Amino acid sequence: MSSNASVPWPPVRPSRRMRMRNGTFVIPSTGERSKRQVTLRASAGDGPWGYGSSSSNDTADGSPAADEGRVRATVLALWRWLGSDEGHQVLKCTLAYLLGSLGTLWPLLSDFLGHRDGKHIVATITVYFHPARTVGSMLEAVFVAIIAVAYAEAVSLLSMAAAIASRTSMGSVVPAHAIVLIVFVGGGLGFVGWVKQKMNHPLVNVASTLASIAIISVVTKEQSIQDGYFSGGKIFQVFKMLLVGISFTVAVNLLVWRESARHVLRSSVASAMACMGDKLCIIAKSFLDGSEEEINSPTYLTITSHYASVFEEMNRTIREAKLEYYFLGHEATYRLDRRLRKSVEATSQAIGGLRSALNTQMALLGEESQGAAPQTASSSSAMSSPAPPLASPRLVRVASSLTGETREPLSMIREMDDESRLAMLSRSDPSLDRSAFFRTPSDIVALFMALLGPSMKSLVFTLAEILRECPFDHESMKHVIINDRLRRSLGDALSLYNGARADAVRELYRSMELGRSSSEKVKADIEEVAAACGHFSFTLQAVAEELDSYLEILEELKQTSANTSRSWGWLKFWTSWKPFDRWRTASVDAERQPLLPKPSIKKTALPKGMPTSMVKRRDAFSWNAAPQSSAFVRRMSQSMLTVLRFLDREDVAFGIKVGIGAVLWAMFAFIPSTRPMYQHWRGEWGLLSYMIVVGMTTGASNTTSTSRFIGTMIGATCACLSWLACDDNPYLLALFGWLVAFWNFYLILVKKKAPLGRISLLAYNVIVLYAYSLTLDVDDDDDDEGGTTPLIFNITYHRVVAVTLGILWGMIVCRLLWPISGRRKFREGLSVLYLQLGLIWKRGSLKVLVDGQGSLNYMQEGEQMALQRYAFKLDSLREAAKSEFELRGPFPHEAYGRIMRSTRHILDGFYAMRLITQRRFTLSRGERALLAATVDERARLCQRTSHVFQVLASSIMLEIPLTDAIPTIDGIKDLLLGRIHLFRGQCMAAGLDGGAAVARERDFALLYAYTLVTAQVADELKKVRAEIEDLFGVLNQEDLLLEYT
Repeated sequence: MSSNASVPWPPVRPSRRMRMRNGTFVIPSTGERSKRQVTLRASAGDGPWGYGSSSSNDTADGSPAADEGRVRATVLALWRWLGSDEGHQVLKCTLAYLLGSLGTLWPLLSDFLGHRDGKHIVATITVYFHPARTVGSMLEAVFVAIIAVAYAEAVSLLSMAAAIASRTSMGSVVPAHAIVLIVFVGGGLGFVGWVKQKMNHPLVNVASTLASIAIISVVTKEQSIQDGYFSGGKIFQVFKMLLVGISFTVAVNLLVWRESARHVLRSSVASAMACMGDKLCIIAKSFLDGSEEEINSPTYLTITSHYASVFEEMNRTIREAKLEYYFLGHEATYRLDRRLRKSVEATSQAIGGLRSALNTQMALLGEESQGAAPQTASSSSAMSSPAPPLASPRLVRVASSLTGETREPLSMIREMDDESRLAMLSRSDPSLDRSAFFRTPSDIVALFMALLGPSMKSLVFTLAEILRECPFDHESMKHVIINDRLRRSLGDALSLYNGARADAVRELYRSMELGRSSSEKVKADIEEVAAACGHFSFTLQAVAEELDSYLEILEELKQTSANTSRSWGWLKFWTSWKPFDRWRTASVDAERQPLLPKPSIKKTALPKGMPTSMVKRRDAFSWNAAPQSSAFVRRMSQSMLTVLRFLDREDVAFGIKVGIGAVLWAMFAFIPSTRPMYQHWRGEWGLLSYMIVVGMTTGASNTTSTSRFIGTMIGATCACLSWLACDDNPYLLALFGWLVAFWNFYLILVKKKAPLGRISLLAYNVIVLYAYSLTLDVDDDDDDEGGTTPLIFNITYHRVVAVTLGILWGMIVCRLLWPISGRRKFREGLSVLYLQLGLIWKRGSLKVLVDGQGSLNYMQEGEQMALQRYAFKLDSLREAAKSEFELRGPFPHEAYGRIMRSTRHILDGFYAMRLITQRRFTLSRGERALLAATVDERARLCQRTSHVFQVLASSIMLEIPLTDAIPTIDGIKDLLLGRIHLFRGQCMAAGLDGGAAVARERDFALLYAYTLVTAQVADELKKVRAEIEDLFGVLNQEDLLLEYT
């Protein structure tokens, strides 16, 4: 019997799984080739880079033995946790807090700090500048703390000098009080608020709080400022307390379980790559199986979550590692580590593109389609196999046009060892080519799987093994131990895959041309189904190329690590001075000058909303719209407008607002009739609470206020119980303080509830340690709180009232004085983001390539990350807006959350578009011919997509309904795919006639990927449109909009 008779085409699938031959794969560690069976699966998740969860052996048995076993298991689990990295960090923080409390509890250290109150600030510093950070972060913290302390001391000295000068020259300190209040309290604390908002960095926020503590403790409490004479006692005491607290934190950080940012960075890199290896296996297996079961499994979700955490840690520690490298003189190593981090990010984005290609296949297969395709399979087949996934109407239409019948869709694939099918598929017998017809809706994909599935599986196996290979030694993470054969093995595997892919794509389209379809719609669907397969295969190649770049960087890092020389080039500060710019520019070789300008997009604290260029365009004088006006009027108008707009900037207005609120609160400390009340109710703690609570938006202020109020109540309760139980015994107070610190640092570091845990501990600290300091007979006006026999409830009551009033004052100032609505900023920021995306899309990535400008002109370097960062900031605004209270109702947090989710998917599509073109500096003759043949359809598709972006942006900005006539790209996309189909037919006809084909199969990959990514972006825009319609409604032709006042 002939081969053709024994193996019918397409093969009859007896079950839901189809058997797949074993492909040739390359063993990365040795470079050997093998054909044994391999299985794509995620790793166990154990080991130093694992994410596996420990299983519990607890039972429901209630016997005493079982209870004893559970207690023993709990104790062992606690002991293991204390020995973990998280446990070490919590213990370090509690040790630092214990040392800080000794500033009040230990007589020798207490005497060193002086006989004034406020020595609990030492413990406060250990809470804010806690030692649970890397060495690099501690270096940065010390630097920021030094600046904060110097600024606070300068403000204190200048305020005291102003009081002395006023008394000496005018004989009265009243004018000085006004100057101190406006300039040093309002201006000094307003500047602190401006820096806090402008920098938007956690360490800067902490330093701002410490500066506020130091300024408030001296300026509003020191009697010398009130009376106009010099007294350095309080200033010197505050300086010593800050110095001792910072020293305790630094000592614990460096001497107890020291953690290096370089070690954490490289551990994060190894863990992130291992996660990506598992993600790659699951995505590829889902593509080969034609099922989303693996993608939707808890295992994949766990891997994704773990990757997100290590990626965040990697981005956080890269700056800290830079400080360590520069401090040690290893600047070259840092630059390679930074490149390595960027390579990890690029690999992750490439795998994200692979996930996007899988989504395209799933959408075309229609596994979750609401409409079921008619089934004509026999009842015996239905009984012998599980119900297959339903095919989409688009695939049914394609298959029906090719064969006139529909059958079961794509089956999943399993291994087989025989090579008979390979021989048949690779045979170039013309009779076989002419007789192969598609009989089922998913035979297009099934043929592709049969042709390229084994090679794809083999490449994925090699890539996954390389990704899981840890490139550093497990102990110190200093040495690169990457196997030198890995890159060579990757090149061999990629060569095998590229050859198989070229043959598979050519065979796929030759088989497709045997159909008799003539409808333009069907032609478009055929091209889209085939394009989905081709796009996945080319995206997998992009993953391999990114991995090759990763291995190349590791080889450079291995060579650099072997060099032990050090350099401290950053100490050459004169190279950054402007007088040396001309000399430095002239000395640089012309060939080393940058070819492209640096990106203009900068990091900001919060999205600004309406850009300056659009606002300035509204000014008639700025663009000569009123040339008839006098030059003097124009100059004066522009100058005044510039000044007013500077003052109206949100960061400047925020600083002024903070200063005004501080002045209105602190003035009670300078009015003789109200100063006793200020001192009695501890107004300085209310002012400090105000400085902590006041936020950029009303929603952020409300969120901080809630956490601070709850934390104050918890801390006050713990303080009263601790004081009553210890009876002012310093040893017991130290023990209770350690326990309270342990729990609160657990909330801060493990549970990630930093505001609640920090404020609870600070409230406990300021009550208990202050009360104990009174027993030491400090120099303080404390008769109202019991003197040497503290009245703990009075002290607690005063602190709680002061903190609560400060919280309320902060909320009032944020709400009434130039309020900044998080809702409005989010809405404006989202609208501007969509306008920006529409403008970028309008550039046309393929048009840029045709014009020969390169992909960097389509999307500038750093622009992608700027867009991602902007979207992240918008999410923080959305969370803050949830806490804003307005009469028109709550903020639609969930709806905008779905819009932001679609926005992130759109940004992924923009990256995929950039990935398509970033390596193509030149186009082949076939690609240019294809792009020239589709220029009109591409231009219309690009303009239509950009138009949709602009319509949605306008609706979001103005909060107005959409019309029911928003254009879509479906028709234009089908025209483009039909034109591609026609062009392909012409090329194949030219080849059959003996002529030279204009375009080869690989020339179509660029336009296929462009079309698929555009379709994905359009689908997400449809989801955004639906959400906007639910929020603002839809206009129809019967609506009457014209109204009179």
